[in-house]
Amino acid sequence: MGIPVCLTQTNNTKAGESIVKAVTSKVAVALALSLTAGSALAKDTITLNGFDMTIDQAWAIAAGDADVDIANKAEKRLDKAYDTLMTAARLGKPVYGLTVGVGLNKDHKLFDASGEMTKEALKASKEFQINALRAHSAGVGEPMPAEMVRLGMAVRLNTLLHGQTGVQPQVADLYEAYLNNDIVPVIPSKGTVGEADILLASHVGLAMLGEWEVFYKGERMSSSKAMKKAGIKPLDPIGKDALSILSNNSFATAYAMQGLKDAEQVLEVAPTLFGLSLEGLNGNVAPFLPQTNGVRPFPYVQATSDTILSKLDGSYLWDLNDTRPLQDPLSFRTSGYTFAMAEKAADELEAMLKIQINASDDNPAVVLNPGKKYVNKPQVAKYLIDGKGGVFPTTNFNPLPVAMAVQQLSVAMTQVSHNSVMRSTRLSDDHFTHLPRFLTAPGNMGHAFGAIQKAYVDLHVRNKQLAQPVSFEGVAIAGNIEDTFTNLKLASDNLIQISDNLSTIFGLELFHSAQAIDLRKLDNPKLKLGKETGKMYKEYRKLVKFVDKDRPYTPDFKASTEFVKAY
Repeated sequence: MGIPVCLTQTNNTKAGESIVKAVTSKVAVALALSLTAGSALAKDTITLNGFDMTIDQAWAIAAGDADVDIANKAEKRLDKAYDTLMTAARLGKPVYGLTVGVGLNKDHKLFDASGEMTKEALKASKEFQINALRAHSAGVGEPMPAEMVRLGMAVRLNTLLHGQTGVQPQVADLYEAYLNNDIVPVIPSKGTVGEADILLASHVGLAMLGEWEVFYKGERMSSSKAMKKAGIKPLDPIGKDALSILSNNSFATAYAMQGLKDAEQVLEVAPTLFGLSLEGLNGNVAPFLPQTNGVRPFPYVQATSDTILSKLDGSYLWDLNDTRPLQDPLSFRTSGYTFAMAEKAADELEAMLKIQINASDDNPAVVLNPGKKYVNKPQVAKYLIDGKGGVFPTTNFNPLPVAMAVQQLSVAMTQVSHNSVMRSTRLSDDHFTHLPRFLTAPGNMGHAFGAIQKAYVDLHVRNKQLAQPVSFEGVAIAGNIEDTFTNLKLASDNLIQISDNLSTIFGLELFHSAQAIDLRKLDNPKLKLGKETGKMYKEYRKLVKFVDKDRPYTPDFKASTEFVKAY
């Protein structure tokens, strides 16, 4: 599709005819726009089909580095699913917002003898849709960052294109137009319990109606004004449009994606940073050898240990040293395990996210090819529409697989956090390093590193609190029918904060290990570091200097954190 113009459905045409006209008109408009496009440089365009959007593609769209286009096959699925939904309504089957929810079915027929929707039914359905979006736009907190809103909208557009929502094609067109015209709805950051982001996502629909605020090319204004500037017609809702816009987990999923991204970045730094700490300790490489890990061959542990050893290629740790302890503190010896389990948890979260962003989490779901299993059962047969599929109640709005994976990664990252703070503490202990206590430089009569342990302990205690599972927390609501929760957004917020804290904790570990290396170099100027650990050490020392005497350390801590995040 890839154009900023969206067409409304006319009131007095059959559902199937309106779909054909909308698609035909849209092609004509696209052709006209292409002929007058001028010579402006175009962004990359990512074609979405609902099945294979990558996480990297979603981030490119979120960052505004790429426009989106809807694949032809996805357009056809939208058409078929919408036609199936409207057919179900004509047959008197339950369709929220059409045959259920508007009250009209009590004493009025929804469709006339020709299969056209009556004016009364159409009016009632539209009012129901609009009121649903108004009443559910009820979030709290500061607005989400624009990039996170765009990420959530990219996810929702792709899941719409999976073809199981039953929305009219105009809804997908509007998501596409908003993304391609840099229209970002103002969405509060809190107010979801993780069973679809109902109170948050509704603001997207409200904006599409022209009744909310957006950022248009960075400027905050009414959505009606922004759409007028961009040449976009507001949403004319019907059927299941409002429910599909508001009842999905796209924004909480976006934050889970942010949590994964942050965790992967800090874990990428971890093996090199740890190798430098091992060099600062004059530690033993034995726990990371294939000879030792081959005894109990956990695959992630073996791979991580190999990575650690590769960072130490060329290091003095490979040379025989009679003063080197046979066994180091466990925070050093077990770090291969902590990194490995965090990598495993990150891979699990990535796998769950790939499913989540390429599948429908709608309830009910329009299933075009329902298969034959159980369809001979009367309870199942009631959901079917001959020759068109069926409309099935689901619990696909429950993102527990993603929430559990987020929480598992939070726990694993906090285990990494624990080992890091213990390593930093051990690096200040002359009993383990045989260096001056608190890494005190010669001639420094002050505290050196004696007091700074409180900073990383504070952050680690916060991580331990943030890592507590929240997926089973909640209070029964909505007349006691909604009594189960995942709190995916909260769990994701926690993971993001854990990763941020860990970046600082790692920065403080680097502050210690570099100081220990410098003290060793005073005794042995020819001390050899690994190729990768030596590179990190040199780059770090460009920003944070050796502590030869006491100074305010706050600027050093900030620089250390920024170094870890950028490395």
